[in-house]
Amino acid sequence: MTLSERLSDRLAAHGLLANKGLGQHFLLDLNVTRKIARLSGCGPGGLVIEVGPGPGGLTQALLEIGARVVAIERDARFAPLLEDLSAAFPGQLEVILADALRVDERQLAGGHAAAIVSNLPYNVGTALLIKWLTGPFRPASLTLMFQKEVADRIVADPGAEAYGRLSVLAAAVTDRRIVLEVPARAFTPPPKVASAVVHLVPRDDGIGGERLDALQAVTAAAFGQRRKMLRSGLKSLGGEDLCRAAGVDPSSRPETLSLPGFLALADVLLTKA
Repeated sequence: MTLSERLSDRLAAHGLLANKGLGQHFLLDLNVTRKIARLSGCGPGGLVIEVGPGPGGLTQALLEIGARVVAIERDARFAPLLEDLSAAFPGQLEVILADALRVDERQLAGGHAAAIVSNLPYNVGTALLIKWLTGPFRPASLTLMFQKEVADRIVADPGAEAYGRLSVLAAAVTDRRIVLEVPARAFTPPPKVASAVVHLVPRDDGIGGERLDALQAVTAAAFGQRRKMLRSGLKSLGGEDLCRAAGVDPSSRPETLSLPGFLALADVLLTKA
């Protein structure tokens, strides 16, 4: 088995099929994976954490540009394919067999700046993004493949149909944009929806700590009842009184409220804690 063989042939040789229960859809087109690697902005010697490498198509593209990759893979079936990559790129690839929701990225980075680049498993993509936006690990950048509808939610602005809690949290911490759309036919097996790559870069003025915790509480309550006025959706946190103290119209709905409005609500909530 050599890297000159197609990824599909390597998979077939090992008798590997995608596991739907783990949300696996293989991206085997190296032209696409190499484009994602370039769009990540990572370069020679840069440290990358990749979640769900599977057969290693994106992993190979990252290794080709000279990145050092820590790949977190839950499915041990792919270990032999990833070992082939490790042998072909000595010293550049470390494979961790683990659940990405449970790993400590700070420990994996070892005090170095690390970017996250990943074709995320569909069933845990949103949970992982929230972990990276709100947790103690601060990546240098994130270049992530999602279902297109999830990507739209990440970059949505107030008033857009896709605008929601994920939009607000992402905007509070990062600058974000969709950099590539990928049709379903690019994957094996093809998913039922299109996908898109989102590139997120932490903002110098991004919030954190207790203020971010308060923003999470406010957005969870507001968008948990997104069709209701804020006075009702935020009732458990103070409702109309909270809104008025923050200078926010209690009769407005969450999908119309911009980031500054949500931050004002979070700040008032903190003063009441």
